[in-house]
Amino acid sequence: MQPQDRGRPSGQVKKDLDTGQLVKRLDMIDERLDNMDSIVTSLVERVMGRPLVMEVTCPSCGQTVQVNVTGGVRLRGKE
Repeated sequence: MQPQDRGRPSGQVKKDLDTGQLVKRLDMIDERLDNMDSIVTSLVERVMGRPLVMEVTCPSCGQTVQVNVTGGVRLRGKE
């Protein structure tokens, strides 16, 4: 079978498809990084007012890691 576009050899068509796939993957990575940025920003805003504890479980070994994050603002006690 011949490619639809007779002006370009089949190798060029495949190269264009690979480039298009690469662009799609880069867009997906960019979107994921934007989502992570939003999550981290909201966590930082929350931490500035009170301490935060995050628990992360490793998907391979199942070990749980606990991360305590605190801000530079002192919490006020009852006066």
